[in-house]
Amino acid sequence: MPVGRRQLLSLAAGGALALGGCGAGRTAATIDFWAMGNEAAAVEPLLRAFEEANPGTHVRLQALPWSAAHEKLLTGFAGGSLPHIAQVGNTWLAELAAIGALAPLQGDTRWLTQDAFPAVTETNRIDGRLMAVPWYVDTRLQFVRTDLVTQAGYPTMPSDWTNWKRALVALQRRAGRGDHAILLPLNEFEQLLTFALQQPDPLLRDEGTRGNFASVGFQSALDFYVSLFRDGLAPQVSSTTIANIWNEFARGSFAVFLSGPWTVRELTVRRGAAFADRWATMTMPGPDGPGASAPGGSSLVLFDHARDRADAAALVRYLATPAVQARFHALSDDLPARPSAWAAEGLTNDPRMAPYAAQLARARPVPKVPEWERIVTEMQRVAELAVAGTLTIPAAAAEIDRRADRLLAKRRWMRDKGRAA
Repeated sequence: MPVGRRQLLSLAAGGALALGGCGAGRTAATIDFWAMGNEAAAVEPLLRAFEEANPGTHVRLQALPWSAAHEKLLTGFAGGSLPHIAQVGNTWLAELAAIGALAPLQGDTRWLTQDAFPAVTETNRIDGRLMAVPWYVDTRLQFVRTDLVTQAGYPTMPSDWTNWKRALVALQRRAGRGDHAILLPLNEFEQLLTFALQQPDPLLRDEGTRGNFASVGFQSALDFYVSLFRDGLAPQVSSTTIANIWNEFARGSFAVFLSGPWTVRELTVRRGAAFADRWATMTMPGPDGPGASAPGGSSLVLFDHARDRADAAALVRYLATPAVQARFHALSDDLPARPSAWAAEGLTNDPRMAPYAAQLARARPVPKVPEWERIVTEMQRVAELAVAGTLTIPAAAAEIDRRADRLLAKRRWMRDKGRAA
């Protein structure tokens, strides 16, 4: 007899606790869990199912706004008030691991690594140890006006940089006055970072203690990015100047923009069936063919200070179970971190979601240093100067290196001190 979703969830909830090392006769346990944004609102039914399957266990959920979450985690560590479990952005892991806040995953982790997107797993591996369990994933794709691409003479957007840009030029020729082929908001680093990750050169060197933005690869990516503005294919605007991206996309103000999976629902709901056959998602182009991108999303971490982590570890494993991941997608629209859950939810057959799986399979992890978010922010600020023509490509690359090296000065001091000792 087929096993239904409810039964699968029940098995996952009970089985996870057993795998966490607890059993009948244990005392009541309270697990404190911090989650953010949409996920905090969506996860409640799953927590109640976990509690029902494990009598005596109570999960105390605290919802945090994303804007305050990072500071809350750091002050919680300083004050010894962190919960057992938290949802964290993947780019925060290196910082939390560096200060000793995280507890690494224990035991055999093949249950996780054999059903995962490799770049996401690698992002969660710090100094050879898995420090987090991926909860949901995302990355950036092209959102494309397929009707305009067809009118421009292309059956689809090409997958290599040279022909992709030619298609943008063809789109620009047909664009109306003030319209553009592509939107690349200057206050968002993700677009340039995507092109940069498609190069063989790492973005940091010397054990992550110095910038490597003067490399041939990064300069090639920066030059390609800047050329899209220089050639009039993208407007020099920030995202704040676009009042309603869905309406402007439908109006034809731009034929291509990059975004994450959350935009699929927004476009579907806001523009309706009349617009449904005029757009599609497509994977990112690369220098010579389909290109890489950065893995995004959130992971679940256990904190090192927490006593009796077995119950908390069981909850983390339960939330990572493919059947629970599939249910969480239905509740939140977040993309499952376990590829097997994609098939369960029909995502692999969804023409607008399936490209995300293909893109995530080609994703490349970003540098795992605590300073990375500040470095990539500086990268984009300097890139904007290159777009404006204030800096040449070599000068901009050198300036990004200078700013990155300044941010990494303490890391170099710590490395040198460790070697001296």
